[in-house]
Amino acid sequence: MLLKPGTSNYPAALQRCSDNGRLLTVTAQGNLDVLDGILLGFFCSVRSPGDAILKTYDLARALRDTDATIIGGFQSPMEKECLDLLLRGTAPVVICPARGLNRMRTPKDWQKPLAEGRMLILSFFDGNIHRPTATIAARRNAHIAALADRILIAHAEPGGKTETLCKDALAQDKPVFVLHSPDNAHLIELGTIPISANDPEKLIP
Repeated sequence: MLLKPGTSNYPAALQRCSDNGRLLTVTAQGNLDVLDGILLGFFCSVRSPGDAILKTYDLARALRDTDATIIGGFQSPMEKECLDLLLRGTAPVVICPARGLNRMRTPKDWQKPLAEGRMLILSFFDGNIHRPTATIAARRNAHIAALADRILIAHAEPGGKTETLCKDALAQDKPVFVLHSPDNAHLIELGTIPISANDPEKLIP
């Protein structure tokens, strides 16, 4: 499904996303209504230390049966693991691949949540882009952060792209939450909101 700015089926939530001031034309598969909820953008660096990994698993289990709508690229190893856990629950999920949707095969474990209306696959990119690159992934993550009402960072490597995204979101006064872990002390010092892995209530307004 092609969604163009100014058309009747263009979701209001996408008004928060732009590319150099221009609203985005996106492609989608699944239930657009999930964009009407409070969107929680989820990010985790490619490399994560042990304490953050264990607490991220616990948080994903706690979130999967809530009303939280989790949006992410689910590309890093920890993000993929969390997606597997989320899909076993009932929480709505928005997956944003760093590629176009043309010729993209839908994984078998996505088919049930799509049929249940609790999943949306959303791409910000041309259908001719079939492989993610670091540049495309960074653009994708920036669009997710803009679209999200609040952001959750499981872990961000010091000096890495996820930490930069965190700083940008804080500069825009967007609520940014991080797991309460010694591994995330550098993020908490930036002014993020630490939360317990077993108590996600702060994430769900």
